[in-house]
Amino acid sequence: MKMRVLIVDDEPLARERLRDLLENDAEVEVVGECADGPSAVEAIKGQDPDLVFLDVKMPGHDGFRVVEEIGPDRMPVTVFVTAFDKFALKAFEVRALDYLLKPFDRDRFDAALGRAKDLFRSRHTDEVRERLDELLTEVGGERKPVERIAVKSSGSVYFLRAEEVDWVEAAGNYSRLHVGKATHLLRETMTALEAKLDPKRFLRIHRSTIVNIERVRELQPYFHGDYIVLLDDGTELTLSRNYRQRLHEVFGDPF
Repeated sequence: MKMRVLIVDDEPLARERLRDLLENDAEVEVVGECADGPSAVEAIKGQDPDLVFLDVKMPGHDGFRVVEEIGPDRMPVTVFVTAFDKFALKAFEVRALDYLLKPFDRDRFDAALGRAKDLFRSRHTDEVRERLDELLTEVGGERKPVERIAVKSSGSVYFLRAEEVDWVEAAGNYSRLHVGKATHLLRETMTALEAKLDPKRFLRIHRSTIVNIERVRELQPYFHGDYIVLLDDGTELTLSRNYRQRLHEVFGDPF
């Protein structure tokens, strides 16, 4: 059974180079190419490749954002491709994630592809996905939070300003955004969405809840160290004691 490969890079020559290196390998099949992050997200979700060669630096939507939107737990085996991101290289090395530094030669490429094949055959991908999650946490502090969120409604796509979101709740592998009286289902995990939002404005108060602190009106004691978080519109959410430290950091010690 061939390993299905997706190539993601905004440079046509870089995609061609990867395709040429892969075309004579009888164990792999190139199932698609993408030139930007949004199309990569759609291709990964739609084609479910076994391996993706993922460019780090792409205009407007980098490789890390792709991982965030898919979710580390649903990413295929990933080899990052980069030209100059020294911070990313250090992070990859610490997390033992593979990367190709442009320009790379065939020996370096073959070594990366060989490791990817071994991971695919062994099915030991859970550890790699944990490392992807750790990588997102590490690089998240170096990146700007998202200002707009694309949501689908009645077949159309429109953009919400992140600051419009009142709170977010988990819905399986999705996230449900609450904006005033409206709700929007987003095809992203809570972990992926949390990594994109501004940590100065949005706080995780429960494993299944993120809140815009600008909407918080009152905290009321509840049971076993938990609190009720009362929003301006009367919505009541639960602050788990496991997440109280972040409120300490933002508000001091109101407890």
